[in-house]
Amino acid sequence: MADVALVCGAGGALGSALVETLLERGDRVVGVDHLALDAPAPAGLRRETADLTSADDLVALWDRLAADGETPRFVVNAAGGFRTGSVADSEPDEVRFLEQLNLGTAWWSCREAARRLEPGGAIVNVSARTGLSGGAGSAAYAVAKAGVIRLTEVLAAELAPRRVRVNAILPALIDTPANRATMSAEALENAVSPAALASVVSFLLSDAASAVTGAVVPVYGVA
Repeated sequence: MADVALVCGAGGALGSALVETLLERGDRVVGVDHLALDAPAPAGLRRETADLTSADDLVALWDRLAADGETPRFVVNAAGGFRTGSVADSEPDEVRFLEQLNLGTAWWSCREAARRLEPGGAIVNVSARTGLSGGAGSAAYAVAKAGVIRLTEVLAAELAPRRVRVNAILPALIDTPANRATMSAEALENAVSPAALASVVSFLLSDAASAVTGAVVPVYGVA
């Protein structure tokens, strides 16, 4: 029977590439996003709709999957979003929104995975380069993504006795339609494709990475 891979944030450019890559390697994929998609799902893909910032929605999602005999072995947390903003100009609602979108989604998904994954399971969180080294104008986003790095490291230590691995990737600029619409070709020269990022995630989930946990992997492209 195929392993079940849960992709949280499956509707975006990176999420879609993750779904495609994991299907290609033979996993049964559960793609979760906050918006329902009308397009027919390809073979092997189960689509689910959930508010990934809600702990209750994540509990209900895992309960549905367990009831159908589809408890995941792998979890990828790719939900998130970027907005510019300085500390001086920050507003409470905006800070809370970015914290929930980028850290809260990973936190509640990881909580359920930590409770339910069996030995041999694996989690990959998507953080960002700015979570490692924040820059001007990315205050709330950078702090939230830094939280994802710490969450990854803590959870890796907590789940190591159960033989469940937890790692993270750090994209920088991703080559997406949205970025192509707003950025110059020069700025996008070193952008990494969603498919390339998905390949790194696939490796971290695979048995080839069975000795890797607590890693934070930069995927910045080649200058």
